[in-house]
Amino acid sequence: MAGKITALEFQKKNPDRVSVFLDGKFAFGLPAIIAAHLKRGQVLSDAEIQSLEAEGAAETAYERTLNYLSYRPRSRAEVERYLQKRGLLDDQIAPVVQRLERAGLLDDEAFARYWVENRERHRPRGPRALRYELRQKGIANKTIDRALASLDVPDSAYRSARRKARQLAHLDQDTFMKKLVAYLARRGFDYEIARETAGRHWAELAADE
Repeated sequence: MAGKITALEFQKKNPDRVSVFLDGKFAFGLPAIIAAHLKRGQVLSDAEIQSLEAEGAAETAYERTLNYLSYRPRSRAEVERYLQKRGLLDDQIAPVVQRLERAGLLDDEAFARYWVENRERHRPRGPRALRYELRQKGIANKTIDRALASLDVPDSAYRSARRKARQLAHLDQDTFMKKLVAYLARRGFDYEIARETAGRHWAELAADE
């Protein structure tokens, strides 16, 4: 494939990519940021073309991963799985991940804190459930421990059960307690916290009557 660059043209369907023509024929496409270093008349060897294509693939993977990260923060393992699904090999994934880490866009410590804080704001969960979720995201146990250290478990349990308690308010105390304790257990709270929380909600509902 070696040859002389005779044209460099922005692609109509994707202006962020450039078509490289060698000896008058289309040879390969590159991200514009990579193609910016090329010029007409430049002669490329097979090895140089292979290097450019590898660099271009890495840049494309990086840009796609930036888009993937734009929806919400991700763990390192999530990004690695994302790139694996797109056919990249481990030696191609590592530079992309390292580049994201250097840019401060990939940080498992920050991700774990984000996950716990987001759950706390919208859908409170117990430590057991949060630990399971973070393990599924590939977060190390020590990192999870630090993220959970500041969690106010009784408060989380109380807020998690608030709506359910109102739905169960018509039941007798024994049935109310059993159902609310089971509800909290499914959300990762241990029995003692669940029972204390159910009792607190029952007392408040009884006081409102």
